[in-house]
Amino acid sequence: MLAITAVIASIVISCGSKLREADAIDLSKTPVQTVEDMFAVETDQGRIVNRMEAIRMERYTTDTSELELFPLGLQVYGYGEDGVLETVILSDRARHERPRRRGTEVWEATGNVVIHNITKQQTMETDTLYWDQTAEEIYTDSYVKMYSPDGFMQGYGMRSDDHARNAILMRPFNSYGYAEQDTTVVFVDSVNFIGPFPKK
Repeated sequence: MLAITAVIASIVISCGSKLREADAIDLSKTPVQTVEDMFAVETDQGRIVNRMEAIRMERYTTDTSELELFPLGLQVYGYGEDGVLETVILSDRARHERPRRRGTEVWEATGNVVIHNITKQQTMETDTLYWDQTAEEIYTDSYVKMYSPDGFMQGYGMRSDDHARNAILMRPFNSYGYAEQDTTVVFVDSVNFIGPFPKK
């Protein structure tokens, strides 16, 4: 009888220590889901709107929201109404917070963020970028470099639609444009020209 009592006591002590370990785990810092080599597609009536790829995605839950972290980077591909790839956004890290109740759903990309609009041949580089999915807007208050066929611009703060079609620098400085020479015009230097003149 004494041996049975000792066994029961040891089981109770053992279970009690396991319960204390479980209580010590902070669930807000422990992912409830981990996805390796994530590939996700967002569609609208059968048409691809966005495609997302990440090496790793971690999902966390709290009382107020769900949080998705992309610690090894995120790649977002945005498609136009005609189904053609229009925009590519790359970043070293990203996070997406979704409130449990109604609220703004915002994505945040950080670290070497590159926004490339293929249609406009325009590329922007910044350190932090926000995407308000509800308002369909991307924006930042950080330093931005913008390259396009028209020239180079830089400044602080940028606002645009989420396909980077109409990006506006809020506080530009020290920017310059490219002057392209019309290649259809034939110019002949009659003083230094050697050879026959071209026929008109």
